[in-house]
Amino acid sequence: MLFTTLMIAVGLAMDAFAVSLGIGTGENANNGRAKLRLAFHFGLFQAGMTLLGWLAGSTIERFIREFDHWVAFGLLAYVGIRMIRSGLNPEKETYSSDPSRGGLLVMLSLATSMDALAVGLSMAMIGSTVAFPALVIGLVTFGLSLFGSFWGNHLGHRFGKRMEILGGLILIGIGLRIVLGHILT
Repeated sequence: MLFTTLMIAVGLAMDAFAVSLGIGTGENANNGRAKLRLAFHFGLFQAGMTLLGWLAGSTIERFIREFDHWVAFGLLAYVGIRMIRSGLNPEKETYSSDPSRGGLLVMLSLATSMDALAVGLSMAMIGSTVAFPALVIGLVTFGLSLFGSFWGNHLGHRFGKRMEILGGLILIGIGLRIVLGHILT
């Protein structure tokens, strides 16, 4: 069970890792506190959405299943487009403020944790416990997000604005993968 839980946690954390990587390439969230705040919130939202999905069971799933993937896509595409525009314009910043604070942080945390809600729902439907898996999912997401933001910062210093373009394309790609995954299943 631990191996399966770890694999699920790593799979769920990949979106948060990619977003952290992209944000790390910018200049507004480049201190340790901002990176910790970002990773903490991504981990918290992943664990929380897993718990929320499990608590909601099948009652809420039917209400959100039709549009949750579009919400995630819209949020990720919005941030991705901002990153690409900033990368193409050397004078422009991706964010006018720190993306590890406020509404943008909540928006990114929600966008990267929609799949965790579905995992929690499926756990409830099969009668699985949720406390330990949610904790593992949150911790793995925290760790990978922290690593992604530090690695992104390193890549941003090394390759400059081109990494912001790549980060933006990755975010849009993740959003497209989420939409296509829901449409094709």
